[in-house]
Amino acid sequence: MKKLILSLFLVISFTFSYAQKANVSKAKNKALMENPDFAGAREAIKLALQDSTTKNLAETWYVAGLIGYSQSDAAYKKAILRQPIDTVAKGKAMLESYDYFVQADKLDQQPDAKGKVKPKFTKDIKAKLTDYYRTQQHLISYGAYQFEKKDFAGAYNTFNVFLEIPKLPLMNNEIKMDSTYDMISYYAGISAINAKMTDKAISVFESLKTKKYETKAVYQSLYEQYMNKKDSTSAVNTLKEAVNKFPSDMWFMQNLINYYIYSKKINDALVYLNAAIEKEPTMGQYYYVKGNLEEANNNFDGALAAIDKSIQLDPTMADAYAAKGRLYYNKAVRMAEEANKIKDVKAYNAEMKKVDGVFKESVPFFKKASEMNPKEVDYKKTLKTLYYRLKMDAEFEAINKEINAM
Repeated sequence: MKKLILSLFLVISFTFSYAQKANVSKAKNKALMENPDFAGAREAIKLALQDSTTKNLAETWYVAGLIGYSQSDAAYKKAILRQPIDTVAKGKAMLESYDYFVQADKLDQQPDAKGKVKPKFTKDIKAKLTDYYRTQQHLISYGAYQFEKKDFAGAYNTFNVFLEIPKLPLMNNEIKMDSTYDMISYYAGISAINAKMTDKAISVFESLKTKKYETKAVYQSLYEQYMNKKDSTSAVNTLKEAVNKFPSDMWFMQNLINYYIYSKKINDALVYLNAAIEKEPTMGQYYYVKGNLEEANNNFDGALAAIDKSIQLDPTMADAYAAKGRLYYNKAVRMAEEANKIKDVKAYNAEMKKVDGVFKESVPFFKKASEMNPKEVDYKKTLKTLYYRLKMDAEFEAINKEINAM
């Protein structure tokens, strides 16, 4: 009885195993016949991929890949004849087949019972993946289509498949990663940015730093992604690298200066700002910024000299006149604070007279700034404060009306 049960079990197992192998053949036939039935082929191979007797066979995965490849290839041939195709279906079939082919090759490299590796499908898989890589209408076109449709995550994935093909072991480093490879890397990075895949974007752009494709844009994007990630150390290091790599491009220098300014690292900002001034000595904006930094360092004379230079180089800069007015205004405020410490009334009054004199020095510069940019209300508000303090009643009333009318 036990023998009978065992025999019956073996027969059932053999029959089931045979059925799954038959499904592999069935799937292949449906995919390759004159009028392919891709849906039927996928249904057949799905069963084989799930069954323990066939799911670990290279042939099963190879046929699964063959289905997608055949569907993609059929669409490609129709496109060449200018016949309409389903671009998304072609693209999905292509990506599906890539994953199956990669797994098929891994299984194809397994040693047999004698410990020998005798791949049966690797050569054909290599040819088909090379076709995906070299024919622009395959992966490159589909990634571009997804990008245009704003499916940025999908575009990144498609471009990444393109980038992975030359690195596959079965390719034996035979595919040269040329300028086209660098271009697709760049667009993979841009896709990752748009998809908010910050880490993937960083990885792509880091790999592109030593290439010759859009190198400045690569560094700019890399800096911005590090800032998005709040990795200020890497962001600053990227800017410093770029400053050395592109000494004539002031974008990197300016952003480095701005970073140090916003981080309140005034002395670091001044170091790079002075370097920027050496490269572009006629840029009035640099001296204006330097004046603000020197003021932050309590260097009144240095700040005044820098602001005067900025006005000399760019007399149309309203902010520079306001900055000069602010220098005198803030100096007067500090003098008033010191005067308040004086206990002798006569000495206090004498000092406060000096304070009002310094406040008065700031007036013409705020007036000039307000005349140059009449829509800037802050200039007018400062003038209103000054007129009130200095008891300039007519001027106070006039500026008050201007402010109320805005």
